[in-house]
Amino acid sequence: MWTSKVRLFFPRSISVRKMATVKRFYRRTNILGSGDRFEITLDQRKLKTPKGNVFEVASKPLALAVAMEWESQEDTINRSNMHLTALCSTLLDNPHQHSRMDIVNYISNYLETDTVLFQSDDTEELFQMQTEKWDPIIQWFCDKYQVDITKTTSISPPIIPQQTKETLTRHFASYDYPALIGFMYGVDVLKSVILMMAVCERFINVQNAVSLARLEEEFQISHWGKVEWSHDLSKNDLQARLSAAVLFIHLNTSSVTSKPKMEST
Repeated sequence: MWTSKVRLFFPRSISVRKMATVKRFYRRTNILGSGDRFEITLDQRKLKTPKGNVFEVASKPLALAVAMEWESQEDTINRSNMHLTALCSTLLDNPHQHSRMDIVNYISNYLETDTVLFQSDDTEELFQMQTEKWDPIIQWFCDKYQVDITKTTSISPPIIPQQTKETLTRHFASYDYPALIGFMYGVDVLKSVILMMAVCERFINVQNAVSLARLEEEFQISHWGKVEWSHDLSKNDLQARLSAAVLFIHLNTSSVTSKPKMEST
């Protein structure tokens, strides 16, 4: 059952940052094609998911990207940086048994707690930044999807009309299950449906999306300073995870075909 605390729904289902690292046990990686499916091998052994399923995807570019994640590991395997592998494993294992509509409803309901819709007028400077940087994104979202949203500057939630939810539900229901996994992960990374859609529609890039999601944190840093390595590490991690989500969506909604050139007669 869905609850109002939607951020608790998907906290770590595909994040593996707390998993222990292990020594690299293979020398080389490769991919194997079988029909329209592609598998990843480690020294001729097929890669498996956490539940023991054969790790296979329907996109050759995605298989190559996952193989590169494994190939780039050095002395130890750091799964916390293997975001595409985690996304694929979640797709194949479906550890929480979520249906397509479960995920569609989750994303649509998440709008009620969207980061950019909660703006604070307690601090004039921060509120001005939020208005200047977030409001154009909100307006773009409303124009793009023909919906109405009213942000909040108090403890009250933003106003999300039922028609807006229904419109977004229909939009996300048009995607297949693999792409929805990517959308859900990206929303969780940014804590924002609006920013995630802006990235996917190429209205903003990954770096801008992360900066906008971290706007209040960056404001506090500008006044109180930062622990340089910690804040930079956090920012880079968010960018890497969001990039993986966007790539995962793209590679699960696009296909590349090649046809031999017809000879002229």
